[in-house]
Amino acid sequence: MTTRPDERDVASLKGRTVSVREILDLFQVRVRDHRSVHRISQALADAGLTTLPDFAVCGLRSTVEVVPLASVPAQRTSVEADDETDDALPSHALPQRLLLGDIPSARRGLLSVGPGTPLSQTTFLMRTKGLSQVPVTTGMAQVHGVVTWGSVAKMYEAGKPATLDNAMEKDSLPVADARQEFFTALPVIREHGYLLVRGDDGCLSGIVTAADVTERFEGAARPFFIVGEIESLLRRCLGAALDGEAIRAVQTNRKPEQRSGQVSDLMFGDYLKLLDGDQTKQSLAERADRNWEALKWPNMPREQFIGLLKRVKDIRNRIAHFDEKPLPQEMLDELTTFAKVLRAFAP
Repeated sequence: MTTRPDERDVASLKGRTVSVREILDLFQVRVRDHRSVHRISQALADAGLTTLPDFAVCGLRSTVEVVPLASVPAQRTSVEADDETDDALPSHALPQRLLLGDIPSARRGLLSVGPGTPLSQTTFLMRTKGLSQVPVTTGMAQVHGVVTWGSVAKMYEAGKPATLDNAMEKDSLPVADARQEFFTALPVIREHGYLLVRGDDGCLSGIVTAADVTERFEGAARPFFIVGEIESLLRRCLGAALDGEAIRAVQTNRKPEQRSGQVSDLMFGDYLKLLDGDQTKQSLAERADRNWEALKWPNMPREQFIGLLKRVKDIRNRIAHFDEKPLPQEMLDELTTFAKVLRAFAP
């Protein structure tokens, strides 16, 4: 639940550069969803403030400038009162920056050994902990080298004595700051298979491996792909059943040139307006009844379908707001289930 702080605390943000996390902490919010984002944005607007870039689509550790609202040109058209909490994010709303520190393993800490550790103990640690790399450090600040299975193999191939010093990679070690852009670090991770990460205090805070990159992108990309499929299926269903007049009925709050009557220009909030018979605006509710009949889904329970569509919309907004935590499995299951339902009815 979003807690609205004292107006003076909100006003004190003016002119400051703060992290997105600081803003969320001020409002006692852990996860950005369409409700909390709306309330925070409203509180900032009431204080005559906004953020550049938009705090809603940045990583949690990204920084934003809190500036006077009047200094930013208005880009959104006005909406009716009953639509104010409808989070109509465009499909391209993605995080503006992704930092190394946004990858969980970069902040999780890591195991290391000291310079005097026997090689046998080091490799035993790697085997029992399932590690492919172990840095050799003094106090987590000074890095002497990194032991990898590849560096151990090279030591034996060269016929050198089996010592920690001989088994270490020492030259051009892949080390980066947690504030570095994630995508700029990908070539280094691809080359070495890992990247040591230093935190704000200069000490090692974690390690990002090729496996972490794969996991991060799989966890982030799969929900996007499923939501994309859901939207494509919805548009196929609606486009086959509804005419341009029905589509334009939910585009009345947009500029005249944006009232295309094309299903391809709809957003998730529009799908609900088209089909939900239990909405505040009576004219839309009555038209939604006719739209539902036009779909000719006699065996589809409408109430349950609308309930699922609302859940998908909320989950989609969470994805678009780029919560750095992976999407919970139950939410991923809801997306998968809804996609299966739509596949059975899409033309």
